[in-house]
Amino acid sequence: MSDATQRALAAVDHDGRSRLLATLTRQFGDLDLAEDALQDALAQALVSWPESGVPRSPVAWLTTTARRKALDVVRRDAVLATKLARLRDEASRAPNPSGGEEAVPDDRLGMFFACTHPVLRPEDRIALMLRFVGGLSTVEVAHALLTPTATVQQRIVRAKKRIRALGVPFTPPRTDDLPDRIDGVLRVVYLLFSEGFARSTGRAHVDDDLTAEAVRLARLLHRLLPTAETTGLLALLLLTQARRPARTTADGIPVPLADQDRSRWIGDLIVEGLALAESAAGSRGAGPYAIQASIAAVHAEARTADDTDWSQIAVLYRLLQDHDPGPVVRVGRAVAVGRAFGPHRGLDLLDALREEPALARYRPFHIARAITLAEVGDSDGAAAAYRRALELPGNTAEDDFLADALDEFGDRSPDS
Repeated sequence: MSDATQRALAAVDHDGRSRLLATLTRQFGDLDLAEDALQDALAQALVSWPESGVPRSPVAWLTTTARRKALDVVRRDAVLATKLARLRDEASRAPNPSGGEEAVPDDRLGMFFACTHPVLRPEDRIALMLRFVGGLSTVEVAHALLTPTATVQQRIVRAKKRIRALGVPFTPPRTDDLPDRIDGVLRVVYLLFSEGFARSTGRAHVDDDLTAEAVRLARLLHRLLPTAETTGLLALLLLTQARRPARTTADGIPVPLADQDRSRWIGDLIVEGLALAESAAGSRGAGPYAIQASIAAVHAEARTADDTDWSQIAVLYRLLQDHDPGPVVRVGRAVAVGRAFGPHRGLDLLDALREEPALARYRPFHIARAITLAEVGDSDGAAAAYRRALELPGNTAEDDFLADALDEFGDRSPDS
């Protein structure tokens, strides 16, 4: 493979491939067919581009090639007449492949809602959306859901079979149906942002394309259905995204929130996020996203880390726990309580979660314990917690950060 071909295909990252997959799925209404056609198009690019040169718009080339390959399959299909009728019906709405990815900016929204169809099991919906709408690998989906990879694979296969068997359309629902489907969509947008905020694999700590796409989808959902929760989610993402310039060093190593240069936070996003957070908190139906937006707002309003009103954040986490008693929220509350009322109280709450199966492989939990153990003077415990965090899957930049943190405690390996 030529260097030019390698660079061009690498530029079409998982986000771009997800857009392509959404376009093909909307056109053909068959997730398996769309996925196979996209893989065939990528394979064709490996053969053609070194000889013919990289096309001016690789995305448009891949879209056209994948569509042609899918059509070849459809023409060979025994139900040719049915599928061609569906294509004719959608022809007027189909994007022009030569227009590139910007011509089809919202195809993934149709996939979002198809994947949240009531005929699918709730646990299957999120796995399917993260895999095909978010463009995450099965391993990344498993990490996001704190679920074994084999279980995620089973959920995806089961959901795909049900969509195909019942002919679920890959189009947004009617406006009247939006309220019943919105929760699942908001959940996936949140998880997409979370994966971009701190990657579960790879070298980089963040994926700016993924977080930007999540913000774009959150804005779109807020316009479609401006409820307290869509407003809260958008506020949460904007206030979190505002910290992006200060979240990593020039070498890409993570910078903890307490150590970030807040003058580098993006002021425009904070202003917009604070206004939305206030609106969400005062709206009827405010729930988990509105509360999380309020937590992010408290951080955003603190001029320095020491100015943070941790007591207020602890109260907000208690409210959040009433809506979502899951272990991840309880970890957040433990950290807030520790900051507000002393590390020993925080450590008690964290230790109470040590038997939670979902947290055994949740790296942030072990990092939180390591930091808190260090604060109470238990260096051996802190080193063990950092070591456990390093054993778990994560991005390389975070590995480097954890290794540096562990070095501060010297060689405390049990093998030494």
